[in-house]
Amino acid sequence: MAAADGNPAPTDRLGFVLAWRGELAGARIRRALGVTGLPPRQAMTLMHLAAGPTSQRALADTMEVDPSQLVAILNDLEGAGLAERRRDPADRRRHIVEITDKGAATLREVDTALNAAERELFAALSERDRASLRTLLERLSGSREGLDCSEE
Repeated sequence: MAAADGNPAPTDRLGFVLAWRGELAGARIRRALGVTGLPPRQAMTLMHLAAGPTSQRALADTMEVDPSQLVAILNDLEGAGLAERRRDPADRRRHIVEITDKGAATLREVDTALNAAERELFAALSERDRASLRTLLERLSGSREGLDCSEE
């Protein structure tokens, strides 16, 4: 449906609708994570670290964040005792990052909070719809270069 001036209505702009819904979903996720005291980037980092120790560079690549952003995230997680970095004995230039026991316990709280939020977010979608949504979102492309995914 076009607006009176002939331009597309906001709801006709798929990118805008996706961004708007993303803002709403993000707000719901941040609210759910509030019980853990972690912002989404820190929670996501712990989720990745649950798979086992990894190099700091590999973690940045997996999370698709600039290494300097990851340093800030890890500084906060280390300060809270949720993760730790150590030098790789095989290559002293590399840092190995791993979740601590306290981080694993916090991650269980994160999972509980996210499970509840996601049940609410996707209540209107069937399992098939959810799978389709995931597939479509994974197919979206775009360079992250120059984007700041900081949490405001």
